[in-house]
Amino acid sequence: MSGHSKWANIKHRKSQQDAKKGKAYTKVIKELSVAAKSGTDPEANPRLRMAIQAARGVNMPSDTIKRAIAKGSGQYDDGSRIEEILYEGYGAGGIAVLVEAITDNKNRTVGELRHVFARHGGNLAEAGCVAWMFSKKGFVQVLKANIEEDALLGLILDVGVDDVTSGDNSWEIYCAPSLLEQILKLLKDNSIEVESSELAMLPQSYIAVAGKQAQQVLSLVEALEDHEDVETVWTNLDIPDEELQKLVS
Repeated sequence: MSGHSKWANIKHRKSQQDAKKGKAYTKVIKELSVAAKSGTDPEANPRLRMAIQAARGVNMPSDTIKRAIAKGSGQYDDGSRIEEILYEGYGAGGIAVLVEAITDNKNRTVGELRHVFARHGGNLAEAGCVAWMFSKKGFVQVLKANIEEDALLGLILDVGVDDVTSGDNSWEIYCAPSLLEQILKLLKDNSIEVESSELAMLPQSYIAVAGKQAQQVLSLVEALEDHEDVETVWTNLDIPDEELQKLVS
């Protein structure tokens, strides 16, 4: 098991923010539609299954969920075209930023995101400038209260996980994307509750920033996440624990 995860610190803060503000209906509807392009059976489509769970988490009516899935699968056409786009840029201090967005008007979205970057000391850059700095991984978070370290390691190491790190209150499991569903099933079969899981874009290395630059990057991430077309924001930001506490207090 490796040491405390830098990414998990920021991720935990992001999760707290998401829990407070909730995910907007428009974001969940777009995710449902995009996920449904790969199939309408949630049992065979993990992304759709997670999108449906997110929709239920914001109390979305079943009819709305069904319409979004029908639109994505081509069964229903309202004339709009939803696209999934990856935007890349830099924050203060040279921090790399990846923005996963779903939009029905990419010209509008790129203009608005360029303005958000500029307003917070960053800049939107060309495709390919920072994506190479990240690797796609499966991520699973399990509360420490739900299982002891030795028991968790004994359960999952044979599956072939890449790493397990210790967060403040949870264990963070990292694996190849293809193993995510297998690990989730293994935990479920052993009655171990999962706090969160997703396919994550993890940086290969981190850049440490503090003070004003750290605040600028955090403000940039928050502003990007508030945009209705943005699904997820990833960075290679590293902020020391004590600095992070000062900024979020």
